[in-house]
Amino acid sequence: MTNTNTILWEVDPQHSSVEFSVKHLMINKIKGVFERFQAQMSFDPNALENMAIEASIDASSITTRQPQRDEHLKSDDFLDSTKYPDITFQGLRCEPAAEGRYDISGNLTMHGTTKPVIFHTAFEGMNHDPRGRQRAGFHAIARIDRSEFGLTFNSPLETGGVVVGNEITIELNLEAIRIE
Repeated sequence: MTNTNTILWEVDPQHSSVEFSVKHLMINKIKGVFERFQAQMSFDPNALENMAIEASIDASSITTRQPQRDEHLKSDDFLDSTKYPDITFQGLRCEPAAEGRYDISGNLTMHGTTKPVIFHTAFEGMNHDPRGRQRAGFHAIARIDRSEFGLTFNSPLETGGVVVGNEITIELNLEAIRIE
């Protein structure tokens, strides 16, 4: 996973989040998180365009703060987390988009289907924690069509539209620790 002249970093799940939102009943957004994930990054802070990233999310760790809905999301109607326990992302390319902003392209695999995705990413900066470890922060957003990943379960509404929207917004807040 490492690129030449880069440093290995590990995402700190205690200070990071993997969040999502989706339209409900065509009028509101429901938000949720994945509580268990891991990721490694490889980059030189002075040349982020050479960044590489590999990430894995435990699909069964989904939570929307509503247990009945969460169980339905884990079922074969949606994520089928028993059959497809991991959601993965393999970053393939990082391109500068603007000052401090990058487009990270890669392959997202969910529900047994792999599709290209672009995360619009902001480099939030670097600092040292109280233990003296170097940390870097990133904020990233991607939008996917869940039906492209085989997540097609839905119910029509009497007034038109559907219960669950197809567009999912994925939002990442990542704090990575330099591995010595």
